[in-house]
Parts: sequence; C-alpha cells; structure tokens
Amino acid sequence: MNGEHRSLVRGLSAGFAVVFVWSAVRPWHPADWLLENVLVAASLVLARWIYCRVPLSRLSWVLVFGFLMVHEIGAHYTYSEVPYREWWGVLTGQAVVPGRNHFDRLVHFSYGLLLARPLKELLSYRVAPVPRWAWAFSVDMILSTSVLYELFEWGAAEVFGGELGAAYLGTQGDPWDAHRDMALAGLGALMAAAVALLTRVRERRVAAG
Repeated sequence: MNGEHRSLVRGLSAGFAVVFVWSAVRPWHPADWLLENVLVAASLVLARWIYCRVPLSRLSWVLVFGFLMVHEIGAHYTYSEVPYREWWGVLTGQAVVPGRNHFDRLVHFSYGLLLARPLKELLSYRVAPVPRWAWAFSVDMILSTSVLYELFEWGAAEVFGGELGAAYLGTQGDPWDAHRDMALAGLGALMAAAVALLTRVRERRVAAG
C-alpha cells in the first residue's frame, strides 16, 4: 500500500470523525442515535481489520466513506425526519411538498450502490477471482445482509418498543417498507455491477482496437 493510498484513507478517516462528532452533537433523538451507531461501531472495527489485510482500492474506500456520511446524517436527524425537503426549499425557494420522507430509501439504495464494489474487491481477494462471479456474490451479499438488517431492525423495535422502536424501525406506516428497502439495496448493487462490467467490456474493446 503506497503513501498516497494511506494518505487518502487517513484523510477519509479524519473526515468521518468530523461528521461523526457533528452527528453526535444534539441529535434529534439521542437514544435512536445510539442505536443507529451500534452497527457503525462494529463496521469501523471490521474496516480497520480489512484495511490491514486486504488491498482495497482507493475508490472503494471513498465509496465506504460516502455511505457512512449518508448514514450519519440519518442518525443525527433520525431517518424518517431528515429535513431534506426543507433544505431543497431554501435552495430553490419552492414550497415544501408534504408526504412520506424518503431519506431512508436513499440510504438503502446507497448501501447497494456504494458498497457493492468494496465487497466485490474483498471477494475477489478471498473467494472469487473471476470478476463476474465476484460481482454476483457481491450482489447476493448485499441482498442477504439487507435481509439480516431488516430482521435486526424488527427485533430492536420489538425489544425497545415505544417511540424509540418506532423511530428506529421507521416504516412510516408502510407495511411493505422492509421489502422496498431490500429491493432498493439490490437495485443499487445491480446498477453498480452493471456499470463496472460494461466499463470493463468497453475497455477491452478499446484495447483490442
């Protein structure tokens, strides 16, 4: 791992630390913020382990950083209450349109779109050296972990109950919320795989003249 790679990862780590501190300062629902960051803490330990053992690309670390940023915004405000429409209204001068808050949908889609490539590189290093199989396993892992997360989310909501359980679950009255979240994660992963594979095909054609 060269100096530029290490510098990038250190810079991303510092950037995440800043955003994490911002997210922790007066979150809208402190108990929900703690619950949202349980998996983040575990993920950071895992990321450190991977960093020391697997040569992921700089792009993959940027994508991981991007997903963590989106998640911390959701943790600060609570996913179902992120005021993105108010921000858009301030920028454009348009009135806020009422309706379901879709920020959680964005995060689930981002999970697949942004983390499929890091997973693919990890799988290529350990399991599947053939790119198309590594991508297939990556998409499968995105879908599988999405199912596990929805089960974890449901279990936490059952255990804690009340406002905390409702805030963490964040269904906003949609009985198909979990299914849509998983579908969006899968769609994001498929899009990431399709873009990567099409880019590879194009590069081969260019190289062949």
